[in-house]
Amino acid sequence: MALHMIKLVVGAATIEDLLEWRASHSAAGEPWILRTRMTPKRGAEMVDGGSIYRVFKGVILCRQKILAVNTVGEGAAARCEVTLDETIVRVAPTPRRAFQGWRYLEPKDAPPDLDVEAFGDVPDDLARQLREAGAW
Repeated sequence: MALHMIKLVVGAATIEDLLEWRASHSAAGEPWILRTRMTPKRGAEMVDGGSIYRVFKGVILCRQKILAVNTVGEGAAARCEVTLDETIVRVAPTPRRAFQGWRYLEPKDAPPDLDVEAFGDVPDDLARQLREAGAW
């Protein structure tokens, strides 16, 4: 069964900000790699259909499929590189408290994907307000 990862987004307030950052900090064709200090012990489970869920300002807004989890370096210099799919999938806006680093996210606790065809491309702030009002 797939296992997911959840991580706070720092320096981007919206999905669009994240995409702009990605465009300005990577070369064409370069894989999307998330670097983190600790390598997940359950990395093999995450590669088996797992995704990284991203938290923007206290709300989970999107996910990306995890393609690979690798440790680079050795000893104190060892770091983890998580290779992600380029496709960003919007999910139902779900509140999440702040935490440090990353956490595992069980599939039963993951927010459902948004049906973009049914809802259109709703701005993140509007989606949050609708969720808080109980209308979404």
